[in-house]
Amino acid sequence: MSDSGRPRGSPPIEYSLLLTATLCLVALGALMVFSASSARSLLEGGGDGFYYLKRTVVFAALGLGVMHLASKRGVAFARVLTPLALGISFFLLLAVLIPGVGQGANGAQRWLGAGSLQFQPSELAKLALILYGAHLLAAKPKRADTLEGLAPYLVVVGLSAALIAKEPDMGTALVVCMGVCCLMFTAGVRPRTLAPVGAVIAVAGLIMVATHPYQQDRLTGFLHPSADAGGAGFQGTQASIALGSGGAFGVGLGESVQKAFYLPEAHTDMIVAVYGEETGLVGMLVLLGLFGMFGYAGFRAAHRARDRFSKLLAAGLTSVIMAQAALNLFAVLGLAPLTGVPLPFVSYGGTSLVITLASAGLILNVARRPSAAARKPRAKPRAKSTPAGGAAKLSVLDGGGAGRGDRRKRAGGHTSRDSGRRHGGTRRAGDRGRRRAAR
Repeated sequence: MSDSGRPRGSPPIEYSLLLTATLCLVALGALMVFSASSARSLLEGGGDGFYYLKRTVVFAALGLGVMHLASKRGVAFARVLTPLALGISFFLLLAVLIPGVGQGANGAQRWLGAGSLQFQPSELAKLALILYGAHLLAAKPKRADTLEGLAPYLVVVGLSAALIAKEPDMGTALVVCMGVCCLMFTAGVRPRTLAPVGAVIAVAGLIMVATHPYQQDRLTGFLHPSADAGGAGFQGTQASIALGSGGAFGVGLGESVQKAFYLPEAHTDMIVAVYGEETGLVGMLVLLGLFGMFGYAGFRAAHRARDRFSKLLAAGLTSVIMAQAALNLFAVLGLAPLTGVPLPFVSYGGTSLVITLASAGLILNVARRPSAAARKPRAKPRAKSTPAGGAAKLSVLDGGGAGRGDRRKRAGGHTSRDSGRRHGGTRRAGDRGRRRAAR
């Protein structure tokens, strides 16, 4: 056993918490994807009720393999491959907007590929931008002191966010901005330094809402859901009905009513509403607890990281995952407008699941290798030596007189020795003088 109470060679506590939370969320996601999609697939025309489950299992297996590799030496490889990942993500963000190249669905053009093999470039961009920011601010920490030093990073982030918003995918663009802000604060950037950037983001958001009617409908549905319960407020209203129907303990797994024709995108954006209906308040608390465990362990790993790049990388990736989870949960609970972002680890989505598990693997790699100061247990305080019983009582009763007497004796001893040295030196000098006079 080590002095910290852990068996020697065992991983740090944050590593175990991260791994436990990740595996539980992935397992929970597979279960809920099957529950949310199977009934509707069968009712719509006798389709395969296991279709989305089988795809989720395949993507989860691929993502877990990537996570395992990343947890071993992922940070070292990520540091080398950062420029390549950033260049590829930027190229793909441009390609997805080209007519005939990007694939669209529900009015958005966000995917590359065809058929069942599709890739979402914005998911890779989230990871690449955090890698680039950690690399840039770790190599030159003084960049965090001024807005001019941050300009190269902010320009790249701004262009990427603009391309993502152009798809349009306002929710992912917002997640990117929140993760980047958390990374920069971890690097030491002051809030007042980023104030002009915040103003630019706010103005861009207002322009986006003003020029896109569907964004206005989402905002109206959030502010006044009952005003148009069959239109702009339909999705939010159905989510509220599902959560309210769950009660304390839910209606039972697989027994949700809202997921069949009532709740749009039940297996993706709105999967939490189905989960809340089937498991109730207790299940929601478990879900929040798992994400809370992941966030705590991720930020603890960042705090105990052995170098600045690992610290910024873990903090940035944890912030992105937690920001996306918060946006999804708030939208389903009616606390924020609908953004269309999936719930990490849980919602259906191949690219999202693989990239999120890869990010979790990088955080696990940081947690596996904490700094030497974090690994070293605190030294136990030494017990002060106590004099023998009689001497201790005597010194207390005398008010410390014995101690002062000892110090005087020691002082006197030093004085007598010094005096002897002086007298001895004088006698030797006199003897040498007499010998010279005799000669």
